[in-house]
Amino acid sequence: MAEVTVRMRDNGPLIVEGPILLFDGAGQGFVLDASKASVALCRCGQSQRRPFCDGSHRACGFESAERAAD
Repeated sequence: MAEVTVRMRDNGPLIVEGPILLFDGAGQGFVLDASKASVALCRCGQSQRRPFCDGSHRACGFESAERAAD
């Protein structure tokens, strides 16, 4: 099984790398482009393409830079 990695971009989206399936609350699957190595998921809530990032975090002033504990 291939590994999936999730990276948090400071003041930006979650970047999910690896083969994933993404489902909404009703169990319907989102169509993902299999040729892309990663997908960006919105954290700011302002994207017009939710759950995917469209760059809206830059204009809305979203700030988030959590760090993992030592």
